[in-house]
Amino acid sequence: MKILLLCLLLQAMPISLADVIVQDTETARLQAIFKASWDAEMQENPVWASSLGDRRFNQLWPDLSEAGRQARLGRYQQTLAGLAEIDPIELNDQSRVNLELFSRQLQTRIEAFKYRTDLMPVSQRGGIQTLDETPARLRLQTVQDYEDWLARLAKIDQLMDQTIRQMQQGLATGVVPARITMQRVPRQILKQIVETPAESLFYEPFKRLPENISKADQQRLREAATQIIATRVLPAYKRFYQYFTQRYLPNCSENIAASSLPDGSAFYEFRVRRYTTTDLTPDEVHQLGLKEVARIRGQMLTVKAQIGFAGSLAEFFTFLRDSPQFYFDNADELMNAYRATAKRIDPLLTRLFTRLPRMPYGVRAIPDAVAADTTTAYYMAPAADGNRPGYFYVNLYQPLSRPTFEIEVLTAHEAVPGHHLQIALQQELADLPNFRRFSGYTVFTEGWGLYSEQLGYDIGLYEDPYSRFGQLSYDMWRAVRLVVDTGMHYKNWSRSRAIAYFKDNAPRKELDIVNEIDRYISWPGQALAYKLGQLKIRELRTRAESTLGKQFDLRLFHDKVLENGAIPLNILEQQIDLWIKEQQ
Repeated sequence: MKILLLCLLLQAMPISLADVIVQDTETARLQAIFKASWDAEMQENPVWASSLGDRRFNQLWPDLSEAGRQARLGRYQQTLAGLAEIDPIELNDQSRVNLELFSRQLQTRIEAFKYRTDLMPVSQRGGIQTLDETPARLRLQTVQDYEDWLARLAKIDQLMDQTIRQMQQGLATGVVPARITMQRVPRQILKQIVETPAESLFYEPFKRLPENISKADQQRLREAATQIIATRVLPAYKRFYQYFTQRYLPNCSENIAASSLPDGSAFYEFRVRRYTTTDLTPDEVHQLGLKEVARIRGQMLTVKAQIGFAGSLAEFFTFLRDSPQFYFDNADELMNAYRATAKRIDPLLTRLFTRLPRMPYGVRAIPDAVAADTTTAYYMAPAADGNRPGYFYVNLYQPLSRPTFEIEVLTAHEAVPGHHLQIALQQELADLPNFRRFSGYTVFTEGWGLYSEQLGYDIGLYEDPYSRFGQLSYDMWRAVRLVVDTGMHYKNWSRSRAIAYFKDNAPRKELDIVNEIDRYISWPGQALAYKLGQLKIRELRTRAESTLGKQFDLRLFHDKVLENGAIPLNILEQQIDLWIKEQQ
């Protein structure tokens, strides 16, 4: 009866008002789906929820069981069916984009379920062996915060059992990672196996409890942590180490290629589409990479000539790798240089943007437990509730492998105007649904990071020719990725061939190169996003500059690129083309 009365009322209204009510109804339905899906997402990913400041699930780990996996698949399918019932014609432009993006996200997730990457839950870059890093992403300020963390620790043996069952199923079905990368993991597990609970990395948060917690509560929390680590955590890791070294590692794959997995070629083609948001084939990406490598080599030769180095490019690479003038002797000096560079860039950002994020960022060292096995740097986004800033993590392991000429370019990528600026701004877009504020597309996020490296020229970085060469070497690094990632996973390249190709085209130290290649082996397709995203943003900037001429304002262009958060490349192009017309 209520529906009938509403229909009669709409028929009697002026058409414009009726349209508004229908639009509001469809928008409300869409927003209700977004909210229900986000709440489910937070429950399914409780550590992510905690890191965002949503504390409803602070005592939980994710459910890695097969039943949990099937429940997630069912939810995605049901949600997608609900979205299909919404008429996009009745939505405003922003809601229509939200509908398109959320539908696309769900379709990608459903397709990904065919490829059982969940059966490879551990890599040399992280997994259950590095869970001690979790507190760095959490708010630990109150007694309840610490009790929640203790409740999580008490369930770590259950999470370990689920992880081992995933790995057992992977062995049974041939879904296993490359042994060459997994050989790094045992020493990471061993760092969790200590003589006493007080030595455990999981005990670190309890060594310096906040002063607002009473002495009695501090003692109680420490005693509880000692008990849980002794009875749950340490036994779980001892069991895991035994399983990993005796059963799992000996049966990992001799092959490094994603195409060697079940239905592997289709899996890698899917990963290329997923990470690039394009329809490019692996072969097309490979050829694009070869062209980019050739282009950047030409620029490198120009800078080498400006420096006055008489030898070949290969000899110049050796000079850059081996000359003490390009390296600090200790980690403290290296960290100080990164922090000084970050603060030097901060006041220059007004040349590039009219809007800057409110959230600050800091510079930290990558934890020692994984520094030897991971890449040069990474970024951690701020908490959504404002309780934790963003962090630019720098690898200080073996400072003599970290050249000074890469400090400016790396800071521009990971901090500002790169990841921190883009991601913090995105989180502050309060009108967007949460799935857009707090997640997105690698090709946009990493494409912006790589594009930001070139923005150093717009704000006066790279005045030193070696620093300019550092910027080119980082651009080359991402071009090489297009070649070696597709080469190893789709064209039967060996690991040694990929390492040699990298060394021939970039002056990075061998430690970094090997870590990079192993990263691509364990994370197929992800590394393709950087260069493809950068090229598209650069193409759109060139288009805007040539079309608008003197009307072009770089700051307004950047504001437009970032105003919708991380989006697929085709939608970004549509948005910029509309903006160019508006500017005209």
